[in-house]
Amino acid sequence: MKEKKTRKWLLDVVSIVLAVILIRAYVIQAYKIPTGSMEDTLLIGDFLFATKFNYGLQVPFRNKMVFKWNQPESGEIVIFRFPLERKDFVKRCIAVAGDTVEIRSKVLYINGEKVEEPYVIHTDKHHIYPPLKISDRERYQSLWQNGEFRNAGGYVRDNFGPVVIPEDYVFLMGDNRDNSYDSRFWGPLPYDNLRGRPFIIHWSWKKEIPMYKLLKKIRWDRIGIIVTNV
Repeated sequence: MKEKKTRKWLLDVVSIVLAVILIRAYVIQAYKIPTGSMEDTLLIGDFLFATKFNYGLQVPFRNKMVFKWNQPESGEIVIFRFPLERKDFVKRCIAVAGDTVEIRSKVLYINGEKVEEPYVIHTDKHHIYPPLKISDRERYQSLWQNGEFRNAGGYVRDNFGPVVIPEDYVFLMGDNRDNSYDSRFWGPLPYDNLRGRPFIIHWSWKKEIPMYKLLKKIRWDRIGIIVTNV
């Protein structure tokens, strides 16, 4: 009798663990905003629930999708695995495969058309220009795709491209354009790195306020906000 109870207890524990793993891998995941790159849309100290089934079926513990049934649209906020570290971050999808992206004096152009972005903020009034203009578009494209702008000292922040987004890749940027390390610098993001979409802010507080001022620390007006793309 005791052995049966122990076996049942172990089976219950294993079932619960497997259920948690499957839910986290395929359905929903908790996520915390660690940086200010998406301000004012998402703030440091926002805690989100993100849906995981938006773009395809992810292989657990591997950076690989075995089934792909959707792709993000331009302007959509996404959770993704950062290609240079094993960490998940959040940015906005600006362009998809086949689109041409260019930034001129902080203004975004997609396929030659100026894009209206009401969610974008600029915290630095100064414009950074590259010290040397690369006129060869093929060379510029190759340097960007290979991540050669990662240590460009910010020279591609305000003036960038034009580049064409390759097949099975997307282009991401933060809404806080002057304070975001994104596809301008480290290149296009592979589709397989997409993890899902932010759904709802379930908790939010100001990191800089101490815990003993809890009532002031909590951002009550942000709790329960549904994360939208506008």
